[in-house]
Amino acid sequence: MKTIFKTALFATALFAAAQTQAQTHKDTTMGQKVGHTAKKVGNKTSELAAKGASGVVDKKYEDKCGPHGETVYINEHSHYYYISKKGHRVYLKKSQLMDKKM
Repeated sequence: MKTIFKTALFATALFAAAQTQAQTHKDTTMGQKVGHTAKKVGNKTSELAAKGASGVVDKKYEDKCGPHGETVYINEHSHYYYISKKGHRVYLKKSQLMDKKM
């Protein structure tokens, strides 16, 4: 009975040691890639949704553009803004508007 118990205990310890050795390697780059890609997709989705909503609700300023060539919108309070790459409204002064290159 003692040998059966010792053998079972040894087999359990060997199995547990093998499992802990198999789990020690962590690939952290995959988690970072997934997080980075998810953030990019979320930002692009937010940008497209905001541009769609602004295009329907607000008026486009045809003759002017933003600092980097973005489309400028005018809201109901006559404020000028463009949509950033993260989907946020960035309000501009009239002096910050640039002429569109045609």
